[in-house]
This record gives sequence, structure tokens and C-alpha cells, in this order.
Amino acid sequence: MQRGLSHSDSMYEHRQSRRAFLKQAAAGAAGLSLAGCGLFRGGTAPAVEATVIPVAPSDRIVLGMIGVGSMGTNRLREFLGQADVEIGAICDVDANHREAASRIVRDARGSQIPVFNDYRRLLELPDIDAVAVVTPDHWHSIPFVHACEAGKDVFVEKPLSYSVAEGRAMVDAARRHGRVSQMGNHIHNDLPNYRRVVERIKSGQLGRVTHVQLWKTSNIEGRGHPPDSDPPPGLDYDFWLGPAPKRPYNPLRSHGTFRHFWDYSGGTFIDFWCHIADIAFWALDLPAPLRVSATGGRFFLTDATETPDTLHATFEFPEVLMSFLLHPKPPAGLEHMGGIGAVFVGEDATLVTNYSDHQVYVDGRRIEDFPAPSMHIPDSPGHLREFIDAVKTRELETTCNVEYGHRLSKVGLLANIAYRTGSTLQWDDARETIPNNPEARSLLAREGREPWAI
Repeated sequence: MQRGLSHSDSMYEHRQSRRAFLKQAAAGAAGLSLAGCGLFRGGTAPAVEATVIPVAPSDRIVLGMIGVGSMGTNRLREFLGQADVEIGAICDVDANHREAASRIVRDARGSQIPVFNDYRRLLELPDIDAVAVVTPDHWHSIPFVHACEAGKDVFVEKPLSYSVAEGRAMVDAARRHGRVSQMGNHIHNDLPNYRRVVERIKSGQLGRVTHVQLWKTSNIEGRGHPPDSDPPPGLDYDFWLGPAPKRPYNPLRSHGTFRHFWDYSGGTFIDFWCHIADIAFWALDLPAPLRVSATGGRFFLTDATETPDTLHATFEFPEVLMSFLLHPKPPAGLEHMGGIGAVFVGEDATLVTNYSDHQVYVDGRRIEDFPAPSMHIPDSPGHLREFIDAVKTRELETTCNVEYGHRLSKVGLLANIAYRTGSTLQWDDARETIPNNPEARSLLAREGREPWAI
């Protein structure tokens, strides 16, 4: 018996559009047989008012949502703001999330859509063109790979994967099945500032950049020591754990705070790594690092979570030294830039940036009227919009596709491995391994709890 189905066949009918035909043709023999695949078994934003202009059915993208907790609900509302996106189905292991998301779709579009506890049932729907995977980190790779095998394009949240090996499996699946992908690194496209920073650096205005400092402030309020308990009504906790080790339910090990446990994520550091490291990788075309080291600890928190509140990581690239500081306070002198940012130190000038604004300094003095750069990067239509357009055109080279997401995410994952093992990692990127360090190498992959495995 298949578990967790809350779908009625009468709730939908197959829509054979031009795009659905193309999708099925592209999938070909790569279609997923969910019963026999043997791979896996299958966490509230304010309302968005959007004027939806009628779009011909053949021009619509039918999207399935896998994960509709707080972040997933945000993404759901954003996709509903796209006139040519139809939400075709919803999946979440928490019945309360499913019901709330279903109401949002009904209120926005007047449609009653199928809802599922098991993402595999959603992937069986022939009219789903693409899916958005907005789950905890440890559940990114499994539905991503299955969606590619099922001939669906995939939007997935950052960081791309829980482990380096899972990220590689995601890249390979997207390549093998020719699927469009986009990682949810929204700052890359939704704000113009990063483009302006990249223009300045690539045009040579700073001179040769040899050092980059990234920072993110950490929360030290603490979350207490709640006792283990039964899961709340409506939550399929065993399914929520999925490939992660079996643990008693604890409210800290689930919605909202899961990322502060090594079983599911890598703390505040990895949560924000992709957002701010993105600007360095983009502006400097950074390759893989040669060596990665990290030190830190829990100097402020005494609660039941595990990941550090303070971390200092160093990344040695062939021509650039980069560091990342996670600490309750920004670096001295940069408080005015807020809780997250980057400093590019060039031979001729220094640039300081956060998500939305940047400043240029020469010899320690801010230059208000620093000249415009010689190059221009066109503005983006928007992060989700870029993905939707690519699904239609079959453009695989989106700005934050799975390959870029893996290139970016794995470096942050390496820093956490360096911290957890207390060692400097020598990184072999061609083989994606850590030679001569069995302890660190063992953290590049995780054998999933049965029956989940890649």
C-alpha cells in the first residue's frame, strides 16, 4: 500500500498542451518508474496582490510545489504572481502546511488542486512541467533527482545540497536528462546592486583583487532546551526525517530551526553562504579552492542546537585569498553596512557591498562620485521569471543553474567539514575528494537511512 496519498483522481484531468508534448518527448525513455526506481521513499508571508492576465493554456507552465512551509509559502506566492504559471499540485509532509497552501491557491486562482504527502505522487502527474523544491537541505537532492528522471524542470532552494556528493548527483541528473534548473539565490537577480559591483570589478576599477572578506552576523538569543515529545498532529515525522538518522522528535529539530543541527543542514553559515559568496564567485570567476580551513565554536549559545555561532573560514584560491566571518557583530568599521556583506580589496581601490548598496574607498577615504564602469550587465527579468522563461525556451544556462549552484555550495560545505574535523583541507576538485584525510572525506557524502539512498 502506498502511504500518505491525499489525492482524488476526480480533482484533475490531463491537459495535453503543446508544451506538455515537448516535455514528454524530451523526457523520452528517461521517464521515472516510481514503483521500481529503488532510490528513495518518498517546512507565512503576507498575501501578494497580483493582477493575473489571461494566458493561453499552451503558454502556461504548470508547476508543482514540493515543500510549502514558511519559505515554500513565500515561493508559492511569488510563483502565483506570474500570470503564465499555474500551480498544478502541492506536496508537504505536514498536513497543516498542505491545507494552508491549498487555500492560498484557491483564493488566488479559484482552483482546487491535488495535494500530497508523498512527492512521488506529484511527480506522476503528466501535466506538471516543473517543480519547486523548497524543503530542508537534507531533502533537496532526492526530489530533485527524481524530478529530472520524471522529465520535470526544477527550481531548488539554496544551498543546493546537504553534501558535496548529493550536489554532484544533482548536476549529473540534470545533465543526463536535459532539465532546466535554478537555485534559489534570489539576490543574484532580484536586486540590481550585485550587477553594478560585478561591473566595477570586472572592468578593472579596483585594480587586481587579491583578498575578499565576507561576513554574516549570527543570532545568539538561544532557543532553550525543549524536551523530546510526540510529533505535532499532521506532521509525518518519519517522512520529514527521510535520509537523515532516526531521532526522537524535538521541536528544535523540525520546522524553522532544523538548520542548526548537522543532521539536516550546516547552520547560519551555510544558510547565507550562497547569498553573499555568490558576489565573489561571480565578480572574480573563482575556480575551486586549493585549501580550506575553518575555526570557531559556540562562544555565546548554550541551547540545545549544534552548529557554531562563531566561525572564521579561509579559502585559498590560485590568485585570491577569501575569508568568511560568522559572528554576532559585523567586522569593526563595517557596522553601517549591516549584518551581511563583502569587502573586495584591490590594488587601486576597495569596494564594500551588502545586498542592496556598495561603496568604494581609495586610501581609506570613501569616493562618493566614483566613475561609472566601462561595462554594463543587463538587468534580470527576475530570478523566478528567468527560470520560467527558460522552461519555455529550454535554455539550460540559467544564471544560477544546478552547475553554478554546486560550484558555489560545495565550497561552503567544505568549510563546515574543515570546522568539524579541525583540519586544513587539501581539495582535489577534479575528483571532488579530500586526499589523505579519511575523517574529512567521510563527510563529503552520507549513506541515507533506509530506504533512501543515492
